[in-house]
Amino acid sequence: MKERFFAVVNPTAGGGRCGSLAGPALARLREAGLGLDAIASAGPGHAVLLAQEAYAQGYRKFLAVGGDGTAHEILNGVYGSNSIAHGVKLGFLPLGTGNSFLRDFTQNGADAALQALLEGRTRACDLLRLKHASGELYSLNLLSLGFTADVAALTNRRFKPLGQFGYLLGVFLRLVQLRRRAFALRCDDDPDWDERRCLFLSFNNSKYTGGTMLIAPHADPSDGFIEMVRWGPIGRIGLLRTLPKLYDGSHIRHPLASRRSVRRIEFKIPVPVDVMVDGEVVTVECRSLEAVPGAVDVYI
Repeated sequence: MKERFFAVVNPTAGGGRCGSLAGPALARLREAGLGLDAIASAGPGHAVLLAQEAYAQGYRKFLAVGGDGTAHEILNGVYGSNSIAHGVKLGFLPLGTGNSFLRDFTQNGADAALQALLEGRTRACDLLRLKHASGELYSLNLLSLGFTADVAALTNRRFKPLGQFGYLLGVFLRLVQLRRRAFALRCDDDPDWDERRCLFLSFNNSKYTGGTMLIAPHADPSDGFIEMVRWGPIGRIGLLRTLPKLYDGSHIRHPLASRRSVRRIEFKIPVPVDVMVDGEVVTVECRSLEAVPGAVDVYI
């Protein structure tokens, strides 16, 4: 087993900011005595392959230099082909746009993550494992279906170069095209399928998404549970009035909202659907989702 860190740098994270900041940040770590090998990812999905190869070569300490998407690809590279992977540690140099996961622990971002690396301070955190018709995916932050995934899909596919304005444009267009659908599911030992229509379903390992949206204020990334947030079939006016409450967590007090902590979820969705996973969008036929307790040690 190699004691050095394997650092994956996403030079396009943070609107390209990561590409210029990564070098000095990694130099600080090396000067402090951390042994690390760094390589830049060349595009979407490349970090998955890099992490997969690094794990096979004996690396167990990984460093995500970028945003939540970089960490997501590293974990899927490690666990996607090694579901029994153990002894894995993940650190962050959060130089991306979202960096939602770290907000559960600190508001200090890069400084706190850097200090944890220097002190060797880790915390065991859960992962979420989604099994679908073609394989499985791992999530450190959250998965969602419905309106949130619809907005992310539209933004990523058409408006991503526009940054925050592109996201707002995606929200506006999805409001115009508002869809409230049923995603049949069954949690833990429930005898019946839940086939109620909803605006969105969010399955959370951590509290935040999109950097500052407090989508699941009761989530705990180390409790072995999935925090499920459901928002019922709210209308356009009601949604517009309530959207700001997603930023302080008070949206879950809406009469059409509910939350629940569960360990496993089965899906009965016969067609592929868009799923937002840690800020990225995949189109898959969902089968089940489960918490994998204490799967990864995070430097925090």
